[in-house]
Amino acid sequence: MERGEEWRRVSRTSAFGELMRAKKAFIIPAVIFFLVFYMAMPVLAEFTTVLDGQAIGALNWAYVYGFAQFLMTWILMHIYVSRAKKWDKLVDEAREEASEERTMH
Repeated sequence: MERGEEWRRVSRTSAFGELMRAKKAFIIPAVIFFLVFYMAMPVLAEFTTVLDGQAIGALNWAYVYGFAQFLMTWILMHIYVSRAKKWDKLVDEAREEASEERTMH
């Protein structure tokens, strides 16, 4: 059997469609949030004085914001991994559906 034919069969399954919708619903907003959060620091540092103030002891808000970027990255990674585990189930369902379709024809 040709791989292209197999791929077309998998891509037509309802589980695959659900998988793609679920991934887009998470990945697109997550990437937008990440980029806005990440790019806000250089913009705030260059064009405002928001990050200049003293936050904790000798640390200013720029250091706090920089540390928050590390936290945000780790939190997004953990959320992605937990979602990916659910997506793996949809991948298995798509494979099963495609396999059933192959045996029917």
